Amino acid sequence: MKYSAIILSGGESSRFGEDKGLFEVYQQPLISFIIKTITPLTHEVIIVTSDPERATEYASLFPSTRLLIDEYGSGAAIFGVLTGLKNAKGEYSFLLPNDTPLLSSQVLELLKKLSLDYNAVIPRWASGYIEPLHAIYRTTEAYRAAITSIENGSLTMRSMISNLQNVLYLSTRVLEQYDPHMLTFYNINRLADLHKIKHYLKKR
Repeated sequence: MKYSAIILSGGESSRFGEDKGLFEVYQQPLISFIIKTITPLTHEVIIVTSDPERATEYASLFPSTRLLIDEYGSGAAIFGVLTGLKNAKGEYSFLLPNDTPLLSSQVLELLKKLSLDYNAVIPRWASGYIEPLHAIYRTTEAYRAAITSIENGSLTMRSMISNLQNVLYLSTRVLEQYDPHMLTFYNINRLADLHKIKHYLKKR
């Protein structure tokens, strides 16, 4: 069984001011924390970006990863997802953002373990909010679901997921056993967000 990891790195963030994945923290790009965590769990790591120049920079920094340019040139995340799924070699694919550097390997291992009986395993909060970009999918099924969603004119991840059958929604209360502070979902939108977790990153 082969597994892929697809990291979405769309480009410059309006709130952050630059590509978050390439922003240096402790002399390494932010995305490197994600790559280091996911690599032992997968057979390939794919970075999808919409910017050819940044793709070149990513390729020089991370030669062991596969770099893909978003084939559809749209700002919607689902197009980057589609590009990744279309090219992924793994039977299952993790979908991950480029701005959650404190991903828990234990949480990811649990998603991987549970995925064998499902087309997707997606964390869900008690409020009903889901984490579609901290999840694992059966690659071919998710690709078909994304195509269907786009053909129907809906460009949201929720729409894609609605086209999937046999989905396990995993309560975040279960995940708290593996990541008590739920830092795996902590994403960086502003520099202030990064400063709050720098001590955690230093430990890594």
